[in-house]
Amino acid sequence: MQKGFNSDVTVRGQKFHVQTEDWGMKNPFLVSRIFCNGAVIKTVKTPYETALKAESIRETEAIKMALRRQHNDIMDILLAGKMP
Repeated sequence: MQKGFNSDVTVRGQKFHVQTEDWGMKNPFLVSRIFCNGAVIKTVKTPYETALKAESIRETEAIKMALRRQHNDIMDILLAGKMP
């Protein structure tokens, strides 16, 4: 299981917190949650099977890269003023 990422971003005056985590091999998903005012407003759940297809390196490194990619993609979408 990999450590996750946490970021705070303000878009058009609205504050969001984005949390992305690896649920591990027993529950193989990368999960991102977008919070606003302490409430989850969106959850993005990606199975390892989908997240790791593009990676051809060791599984541990591939999970780290996929976790970071998912978190960064969500941050980019929020900063563009959209909701994933």
